Amino acid sequence: MPYSDKKSGKEKYAWVLDYLPYGDPDDPRPAYQKKPSIQGIGETYFVLVEMVPKEGMVPLIGDQVHIGNDGRDVIDHVKRRLEYDDLTHGAKSELAYVLESIVLSGESRFVKFTNEAYPISTRQHMLELLPGIGKKLMWAILDERKKGGFTSFEDLTTRVKGLHKPETIFAHQIENELTSDVRYRLFTTKPPESRPSEPSRKRGRR
Repeated sequence: MPYSDKKSGKEKYAWVLDYLPYGDPDDPRPAYQKKPSIQGIGETYFVLVEMVPKEGMVPLIGDQVHIGNDGRDVIDHVKRRLEYDDLTHGAKSELAYVLESIVLSGESRFVKFTNEAYPISTRQHMLELLPGIGKKLMWAILDERKKGGFTSFEDLTTRVKGLHKPETIFAHQIENELTSDVRYRLFTTKPPESRPSEPSRKRGRR
C-alpha cells in the first residue's frame, strides 16, 4: 500500500454492473448465436470482469455473485478481464453506486486503512490522496487517531468534524483509479498491458 504496480490476487466475489442478454455488444454475430454475459467488478481488488452466467440465471444490477473455484451459484465462469473503456454505458453509470455498496459491505477494511494510512513523501500523506481530504481534514483525522483508532464510519464522522459519507469518498477514489492513470493506487492494481494484436482486432470488429 499503495499498490503501485503489484499484481492483483484472485477475486472470490464480484458485484454486477450490467447484465447483457445478448453478450458483448461489439460481437458482430447474430443475436441468436450469442450467449448472455455479465459485466462486474471484483470485491477485493476491484478488477473489472466479464462473466458468463449459468443457463437461466439472470442476476440483478448490484447483486454480489460468487466467482471462486467452489460453490458458484450464478456464475459459470469468468470470461476475461475488462478495462474501463470496455464497460457498457449502463455499467459505467452504475459503477459509483455499486462501489459505495462494496465499501459499506467491507467497512472494516476502509476503517483499517484510515487507522493505518501513512506519509508517502515528505510533503504528502496517503489520506490526502482521497477526494475531498485536504490538509485540514488530514490533520483532524490524524489528531483524533492519536486518541485511539477509529472503530467505524460512524465513529470517524462523529469524531472528525467536516468529514461526511466516507463510503462516497472511498468509492470516488476507487473509481478514479479505475478511470484515470493515477500516480498512486490505494485500492486497485494497474491493468496488464494490452497485447499488440488487440487494437487491430478491435478495429476489424467495427
